[in-house]
Amino acid sequence: MTTTRPAPETRFYATGGIDLAVHEWASEGGGVPLVFAHATGFHGRVWDAIAEQFPAHRVHAIDLRGHGLSRSAPIDDWRVLSSDVAEFLDQSGLNGAVGIGHSMGAHTLLQVAAENPRRFARLVLFDPVILAPEFYAPTEALYTADNPHPAIRRKRDFASAEAMIERFATRDPYDLFDARVFEDYCRHGLVPAANGEGMELACAPEVEASVYASSRSNPGILEAAKRVDIPVLVVRAKYTTLNDFKSSPTWPELASTLPQGTDLYRPDMTHFHPFQDPEDAARIIAEFIGEK
Repeated sequence: MTTTRPAPETRFYATGGIDLAVHEWASEGGGVPLVFAHATGFHGRVWDAIAEQFPAHRVHAIDLRGHGLSRSAPIDDWRVLSSDVAEFLDQSGLNGAVGIGHSMGAHTLLQVAAENPRRFARLVLFDPVILAPEFYAPTEALYTADNPHPAIRRKRDFASAEAMIERFATRDPYDLFDARVFEDYCRHGLVPAANGEGMELACAPEVEASVYASSRSNPGILEAAKRVDIPVLVVRAKYTTLNDFKSSPTWPELASTLPQGTDLYRPDMTHFHPFQDPEDAARIIAEFIGEK
């Protein structure tokens, strides 16, 4: 599938004390709306290469709280992300959409679907950060102020998008990314620096680190999953170790806990499946919504 599509229009929705940015493409046909939610540290425009494959559909790609143009302080509870998305869906009047999420974004959409049954007709979840029950049993934080997640040390400032592209193009895991997706990640992942000189990461390192640190903050996600009685496709990549960014974090039994869950195991892919092969990800989505 290849096509061209005009750039999206970015709209802002007042949700939970922030302005939630949503990148929206108008429908050129009559297809069901598609709602995309991204992974930690990324933004809604990483979905451009996939969104362009669905011109008949109205598409909404969200910059989740603290990411992209949805600026916010660090996050200590993942449920605030699902609350933001639910408020956006209320304001936009979307019902019966197909939700497509990756990693933390997939976790978020599943929680939204559990609490708002009419909003989604189907979900496609690429490697959702939903782990086995024992992961949520401990009460201690994974990371603390004295022992923060390594993401807090990310390089924040860049002279330009081109400088970011040059710095990361050959580095792991960015060297796995499709060239178009990698460029979109860099160009839309920077904002003018607060000091007026050059650019800085739209998702500040302390925000990204806070998301990882609070990954146990929604221990009810597995019970919530049991209430999502719509077709849900769980696409899992290869698992190596929980500390490997390229490894799947998804509990292998997740699909079996969903009333209408389907498991698609892809050991040929890493956690960055939609970035590695957007054509393949688009094909999976199209097949699941009956378009191929």
